[in-house]
Amino acid sequence: MTETVDLQGSVIGAGLLLAVGFLVYGTVVGGTIVGIDAAAAATWVLALTFIALAGVHASVGQYDFALGHGGAAAGWLFVLLGSTGFQTVLGLVLLALSGSYIAIRTLRARSDGTDGDGTDEDGTDEDDTETDGKQDSVSDDTE
Repeated sequence: MTETVDLQGSVIGAGLLLAVGFLVYGTVVGGTIVGIDAAAAATWVLALTFIALAGVHASVGQYDFALGHGGAAAGWLFVLLGSTGFQTVLGLVLLALSGSYIAIRTLRARSDGTDGDGTDEDGTDEDDTETDGKQDSVSDDTE
């Protein structure tokens, strides 16, 4: 998880600042931004932030976190694009489930001291009993 911590924080920070900026602009200056309601624009920014986070995690092989953030992005899209009450409720349920999944995986990764992909922070396999976790899980061939 260390590879994505810096980038993840930057993506979340930028997305949150932009969303809050849209809301402040919509409240103080005018209700719309280029003809789009400020609250809707801020919500779109949050959806795009979750899509970006899913991509960041997928790019480093943390597919569990990519799945969680992708589910949250899908939830935001259902809320934004839903034309019926059912679609909006489905989006809210996806947001709640994805958020819970991300929180659980994050707590487990931190308590285990792993990257979320089965390796320790130093890149070794924590379940490797043959080499006491000293051999990289990718290069399991013996000499």
